[in-house]
Amino acid sequence: MSSALTARIAEDYAASVRTRAAAEETPRLAALAALLREDLPGNRDENWRYASLRGLERLRFAPVAASALAGAALPPPVAGFERHVFIDGRRAPQLSAAGSAALAPIGPQPERARSADQRFALLNDAFAPEGAALTVRGDAQLELIFLAHGPADAGASYPRIGVRVAPGARLELIERHLSTGTAGSFVTSLAEIELERDASLAHYRLQDLSRDSTFFDTLLARLAAGASYQLHGISTGARAARSTQQIELAGEASALRMALVALGDGAQVQDGFAQVQHRAPRARTEQLFRGIAAGRARVAFNGKIVVAAGASGTDSQQSLRGLLAGAGAEIDVRPQLEIYTDEVRCSHGATTGKLDENMLFYLLSRGLDPQTAQRLLKWAFLADAFARIGIPQLRQQIESSLAAGLKDEALKELL
Repeated sequence: MSSALTARIAEDYAASVRTRAAAEETPRLAALAALLREDLPGNRDENWRYASLRGLERLRFAPVAASALAGAALPPPVAGFERHVFIDGRRAPQLSAAGSAALAPIGPQPERARSADQRFALLNDAFAPEGAALTVRGDAQLELIFLAHGPADAGASYPRIGVRVAPGARLELIERHLSTGTAGSFVTSLAEIELERDASLAHYRLQDLSRDSTFFDTLLARLAAGASYQLHGISTGARAARSTQQIELAGEASALRMALVALGDGAQVQDGFAQVQHRAPRARTEQLFRGIAAGRARVAFNGKIVVAAGASGTDSQQSLRGLLAGAGAEIDVRPQLEIYTDEVRCSHGATTGKLDENMLFYLLSRGLDPQTAQRLLKWAFLADAFARIGIPQLRQQIESSLAAGLKDEALKELL
């Protein structure tokens, strides 16, 4: 991190202190000290080599001032889901359901160790004005919408959630990151998840910020014995987006299924890093990624599976595929396996290429015009990434969003 950026972060922190109670500062100061000591990552860091980081020099880090939006345009509600809306990281009661017993405010957290790839989480630790703590016992369906309203030159937005699913409980959680307009925002998001014994979480994360926005996201999850985590991630927005996901399968027979999609067009950069640590026997991971880069966009994904000593019976599968759809586009997909024990079944595969010329010729020979044929092949390429979404209404919304990302109005009308 440059000295100028270090000074900017320290100055912005000092400015934000004036608006907060002194009691909040001890954990925040610890996070700030760790951040300034460790520095934000740069492109020389192996897991950040494809991320777009240069724009950080021009951004402000202090939280953007609180604002109220009475008439914000929101996605159609999903039947049965309790909705809560946040504007620049702060809950907006006027746009949210009545108070939920499962949802509570979360303030500054005690100092905690962060790995090298969690340094943007430290930024959230230091600056986030508030957050949402979610504890689920029994069954629940919730939707959290994080609206970025303030422009980047006025400050940053810090969405923050902490999720705990109690033993045997089940949660379906929709998490959306959206913009209120076309102005570019600076968003640094943090989600921390704890699944206790035999708990189940189906988590749908949708990022569709405005094209001038900058988005850094950290997701940390820990699974106890018998816990099940289904993670569906769709990233189509922002000029520069980076998602870091670190998931620990700490309990025996825990299970993770990840299905991730990233679409880039124009000059967008969509970068992702997902590390899964198998620490207990008989845990299972299925990691699937599909990315399309059009125009001059860059889409990158680094999927890493680590099997610790003693984690015998591990079953992990990786399928990472990228599609080049522009003359100046770039796709980088990289599977990694580190195995420190015997008696495991681990497989991985990664491919990058252009549309299948034979399939394209077949569709053209059946009378389709070239643009329609290309879009249908792109749709087929993505289909297995969202085929298992179990909420029909949400799946339709996601399909419409992806169709918009592929600029296919005809397909949107058919969905």
